[in-house]
Amino acid sequence: MNYKCIIFDCDGILVDSEKISNRVLIEMAKELGLDIDIAYAETNFTGTALKSVFNWIEEQSGKKLPANFEKEFRKRTFELFATDLQSVKGIRQVLDTVSVPICVASNGPLEKIKLNLTATKLIDKFGDNIYSAYQIGSWKPSPKLFQYAAKNMGFEPKDCLVIEDSIAGIKAAKSGGFRVYGYTNDRNRKTFEDAGAIVFNKMEDLLELIKK
Repeated sequence: MNYKCIIFDCDGILVDSEKISNRVLIEMAKELGLDIDIAYAETNFTGTALKSVFNWIEEQSGKKLPANFEKEFRKRTFELFATDLQSVKGIRQVLDTVSVPICVASNGPLEKIKLNLTATKLIDKFGDNIYSAYQIGSWKPSPKLFQYAAKNMGFEPKDCLVIEDSIAGIKAAKSGGFRVYGYTNDRNRKTFEDAGAIVFNKMEDLLELIKK
């Protein structure tokens, strides 16, 4: 084991929220007359700053988004998170096994991260070690969020391991000097590997990796 701290992304790594978020985005885009394929959303929206996704929807639909678009998106997703959100399969065992300090670093607002971790009963694993891009005004793929998290945890990037499931997060980690493991599927495996991540398909595999 050549690391002293593990930094976890939240959506898609700790909580299975990406499906809910993408479902709401697709529904709201359809209301504007834009049809989005779920596979496209999973590949291109995951780990991407919400503002960038909104800009893409606006460009593709040819319509200016309503002023309350983000507020409505948050409302719909938060309601579903409270009732439907589950932790990612196998992540509890990973968190129970880890023996080094851990934290969360997510592009999402702090309120959302805490809500999701509370809903899935993972909040106690992290305490106050929860960091949001909104706290520093910088989102992945910039490395600043991971660097901010590492600094607050008291470690250098070279001493930290990042667990990610998006190409934006992997690029952020690599450019910031972090070792990164990528939670992958058949569609993005090569992309993750090309970006420098060590990939894994199941949380059971991550258990083995974190022992190395």
